Amino acid sequence: MDIRNQMLPAATAAVRIVRQVPEDLMDAPTPCPDWDVRALINHLILWTGRGETAARKLPPDGPDEGHDYTAEPGWADRFEDQARSAAEAWQDPAAWEGNTSLTGNKDGMPAEFVAGILHGECVLHGWDLAVATGQHPAFPPETVRTAWELTLGTAKMAREYKLFGEEVPVPEDAPLLDRLVGLTGRDPHWKP
Repeated sequence: MDIRNQMLPAATAAVRIVRQVPEDLMDAPTPCPDWDVRALINHLILWTGRGETAARKLPPDGPDEGHDYTAEPGWADRFEDQARSAAEAWQDPAAWEGNTSLTGNKDGMPAEFVAGILHGECVLHGWDLAVATGQHPAFPPETVRTAWELTLGTAKMAREYKLFGEEVPVPEDAPLLDRLVGLTGRDPHWKP
């Protein structure tokens, strides 16, 4: 599994999806039951910004969850800049050393685990936004493979912390992206 080399492709795909969200679908539902499209985009903007500070071992800055970035001019450009900057920050070998935090927790978590969270944010929430807005996710196969391998090791814990729903059964011969979203409690055939 090569998380480092898949950070930029995952971010690039998420940016493409976010940029293609039609303005009239900002209040549309998503596969994340508590979030509409706007809330999901705001979540992505927040955590990609924190992804860069985590890679640099800096405390998070800026607004907290609940801030409406989409109400600000140039929000899509901001997301693109943040997603690219976060992915590039994780190219530094020092980013992978020791612990870091997305929230400012002084103990943090292993840096590789945090990088996996960010990679998963781009892939899983990218998928959520794509299906919520009628887009094809079009993630590179190796990016999906990396997300699958990362998620296999963390899905049980994520369910315990209520970050994922119960696994949705998906046939073994289904596309890997379908199996990935099923593993995280999403229905690969979800429709708005």
